[in-house]
Amino acid sequence: MSLNRNFWLFAVGRFISQLGWAVQEVALPLYVLDQTHSGSMMTLFVLADIIPSLIIMPFAGVVGDRYNRKRLMVWFDILRGVLLFGVIAFNFLGIYQLLAVQVVMAVMGTFFGAATSAMFPDLVEPEELEKANSTVSSFSIIARLIGPALGGVIYAFGGIRMAILINAVSFFGSGLFEALIRYEWKTRQIESAGEVIRDLREGLAFLRSSHYLMVLMGFALFMNAVGAPFGSVIMPYAFREVLKFSSQQFGLLESFFMGGMLLGNLLIAMKLGRKAGSYFFKALAASGAMILAFVWVISPWAEISKETAFLTLAGVGLLWGVSNAVVNIPLQAKIQRAIPTELRSRVFAALALLVNISTPLGLVVVGPLLDRYAAWSVSLSIWLIQGAVIIYYYVRHREVLLKEQRYGEDGNEAEVT
Repeated sequence: MSLNRNFWLFAVGRFISQLGWAVQEVALPLYVLDQTHSGSMMTLFVLADIIPSLIIMPFAGVVGDRYNRKRLMVWFDILRGVLLFGVIAFNFLGIYQLLAVQVVMAVMGTFFGAATSAMFPDLVEPEELEKANSTVSSFSIIARLIGPALGGVIYAFGGIRMAILINAVSFFGSGLFEALIRYEWKTRQIESAGEVIRDLREGLAFLRSSHYLMVLMGFALFMNAVGAPFGSVIMPYAFREVLKFSSQQFGLLESFFMGGMLLGNLLIAMKLGRKAGSYFFKALAASGAMILAFVWVISPWAEISKETAFLTLAGVGLLWGVSNAVVNIPLQAKIQRAIPTELRSRVFAALALLVNISTPLGLVVVGPLLDRYAAWSVSLSIWLIQGAVIIYYYVRHREVLLKEQRYGEDGNEAEVT
């Protein structure tokens, strides 16, 4: 079956808003640094995006299950566009004014994300989730490849005002596509604060009662905590401090990894589809092999030229990106299929909260280690830990990770092999 009209309206709308957001995401740090020359202020802007989301996320999950998800999606896009138009119209371009805007945008983005993540699996047939997820992920990668370059150019010629204007327009454009989606959602609205607490407990109780979901989510959280330091800390450190690559080489290597992820998503969307899940452990093995190749290149035993190291890491990044996609997309689709739609927003909000908590844990540990030990030894240690946990999951939970389980129309679990 081909993906339907509702899906493409969702995907195109999401791409438009992500492209606009990528433009502002590049321009805003440049503006803050130009105005303050302060790394601490930059950190404050990052925290202004993360902390409100962590606080509001559980409540946003309840709202996403109790109110019409399409309306939440459309109106939060429109409201974000209105807010940014207001910033330009009233010249709210002071640093602390933009900091306050960042907090409000983070809150609205959290409600938007809770509604859309729960709504998305309902837009396609369960058998199409791998294809749908890989298509949306491909659009996201394209936005991340194009957006930063556009953001730098737009900021250079039009400043922060032009970047914010483009982002505001993108939210309205996204809302227009989303408004055309046909989606019905009828449920009882929140009438008291006590219902919020009961809904949160119900979502957590469902998670604890599902061994299948606990295994999948436990594995996903572990891979995120261990994998995040590679992309955010170790690879940039190794490229610049160990191998002394230029900024152009650094950017190209980042692009090769993103290009690999794009290829992996296209492979799933156009050929593998639901069969991608059967390659789960093979993709993990390929990812592990790429990490080992990376460790060798940055180690003192790799007596190769800088040019050879660059070309080797370009190939490593490409294959690493492909394997990551073949691991992440099936895992995401399995989780989506296993959660009934009436609980999905709460469960996804809980998962997002745990991801946002687990990600900094790896970053906090790896940073100080790089100050004391060589990058190759830190990378090898993470590879060994990752390998040990993957072997544990392979031995103890292989059948769970490879099988399919979803909720049927009668609300009972239905296992699909």
